[in-house]
Amino acid sequence: MKPKGFTNLVKWAKPYAWLVVFIILTTVLNPLLYSYVPQFIKYVVDVIFGGTTEGSITLPSFLLDFFGSFNNQLTAVLVVGMSLLLFQIGRGSIMFFDGYNKGRLAENIAYDMRKQMYSHIQQLPLSYHNNVDTGDLIQRCTSDIDTIKSFLSSQLPQILFIVGNFLAGAWQMGRISLPLMLVTLGVVPISATASIIYYRYVKKKFEEIEEVEAKMTTVLQENVNGVRVVKAFANEIFEIEKFRKQSHGYMHETQKLNMAVARYWSASDFITTMQYAVTMAVAIYLAQKGQVSPGDIIAALMYIGMLVWPIRGLGRIIGDFGKATVAANRVDEILRIPSEFAVDGSETPQVTGDIVFENVGFKFPDTDKHLLNGVNFTINPGETVAIIGRTGSGKSTIANLLVRMLDYESGSIRINGVELKTIKKQWIRQQIGIILQDPFLYATTIYENIKIGIKDINPEKIYSAAQTAAIDKDIKQFEKGYDTLVGEKGVTLSGGQKQRVAIARMLVLDKPVMIFDDSLSAVDTTTDLMIRNSLKERNQKLTSLIITHRITTAKEADKIIVLENGIVTAIGKHEELVHQEGLYQKLWSIQGALESEFVKIVEGGEEHES
Repeated sequence: MKPKGFTNLVKWAKPYAWLVVFIILTTVLNPLLYSYVPQFIKYVVDVIFGGTTEGSITLPSFLLDFFGSFNNQLTAVLVVGMSLLLFQIGRGSIMFFDGYNKGRLAENIAYDMRKQMYSHIQQLPLSYHNNVDTGDLIQRCTSDIDTIKSFLSSQLPQILFIVGNFLAGAWQMGRISLPLMLVTLGVVPISATASIIYYRYVKKKFEEIEEVEAKMTTVLQENVNGVRVVKAFANEIFEIEKFRKQSHGYMHETQKLNMAVARYWSASDFITTMQYAVTMAVAIYLAQKGQVSPGDIIAALMYIGMLVWPIRGLGRIIGDFGKATVAANRVDEILRIPSEFAVDGSETPQVTGDIVFENVGFKFPDTDKHLLNGVNFTINPGETVAIIGRTGSGKSTIANLLVRMLDYESGSIRINGVELKTIKKQWIRQQIGIILQDPFLYATTIYENIKIGIKDINPEKIYSAAQTAAIDKDIKQFEKGYDTLVGEKGVTLSGGQKQRVAIARMLVLDKPVMIFDDSLSAVDTTTDLMIRNSLKERNQKLTSLIITHRITTAKEADKIIVLENGIVTAIGKHEELVHQEGLYQKLWSIQGALESEFVKIVEGGEEHES
């Protein structure tokens, strides 16, 4: 095991050093006090009933003097019994506080870990979230944290308990008979060797199990999130079989571990039982020679439990230690990923929508091919600009660059004359709103989804934003209106309704620049135009950037930017671009013809009805 694994574990307990010290004291004190329990019994057997001297009894002298003041055997036994009861009550109180503080430590550590993990995950870059398996991430935030907190609060103090038990038991047994103690300790090297071998196997196997479990969790998470797609394609049998294979793999690996556990514990039980038998035989032999008393034999049998059983239990702790170090390394692996704010700007300029792209180049880290290669264009404040291009041409990348979800490699992007990389990421995201094609809605009411970005807001502002987004009428048709629950990810709403709720959600924030990343694709052309006209009426100074495949949406823009293979090939108004050879003209020849045909059909239907 690498030392780093242990360091990753114990660092979570550092903020609670005072609590750890208290737990250490009570954990060590408990076995030390228990080592005196057999001495009460030894006193009854040897002194009260055997008539021998106090000899090797290690009880405090004031107790021995107190017990010796009673000449009647029955009275003496009752007094010793009551003293033992009070002693055990005191020891039980210490055990109570020990357990209570262990629980406090466990929950505090788990709380800190969950909070830090969640906070850090929120600050990781978009590139990380695009490639991570959600199931694996959830597992690290739940079961791995539980494994760590359990070990730190229970198993780690248990090691001190075992050491205290072992030392106290060995000391007390050595006072009774040194040969008897040495015979009892003879099993320790065997148990310790077996525990080390067991630990190494468990650590390796647990790493494999974690990987298999993460894959299984990912399949489950994807299937639950994509249940509508599964049903739409009648793909239930395939998904069940896929999950069955992952689940079977998890079961198979776990069974291997369980087999090792069964072998270890059965062997440990056999060794421990044999140790009792050997110790008993030696004790009887020593008793025949008069070297130990009957009380010594009874006490020795109790001390065997303090010496042998803790060493046996060490295997469980070592196994859990292997699991905990693996879990701690998995958690630390996430926390070591640099936050996206590790490299940030410091400027907070006023943003009005004056945007300049100058020879901007960008590529993802996992490829040598540039997605954007020398992009140039200018957006003036208050303009509505559309970006048209084939799938994969880099349209959405431009949107992500503007809000600093991604950072450009070369060239310059200036917002109101200020270099974008020098502007704080949080600040620019507060100034530029982005609405995605498939917006995420929370499993709460429509009202709560619209006001999600602002805690305290006038309800009229919510209704006004909904009207501008052309969703107010739809909402009022629902039985509960704005209090309608949208379900997880907004499954109870249509695609167009979800997009319009997302637009309303962004409108209440009153941002000077808004980016529609194909976020009007699920609404009809009429509603699309109505929303954009409402936006202009609502805020004449609003700068809008519309990323779309729909020419009918783009043609109403003040300026159209045509993007091909990461290069701007044309900029102009609709009337100019349709007469220039290129991608826009080709798209218009297809989509424009369909639009004209559709208009004829609609107008013909109206004339027929009239």
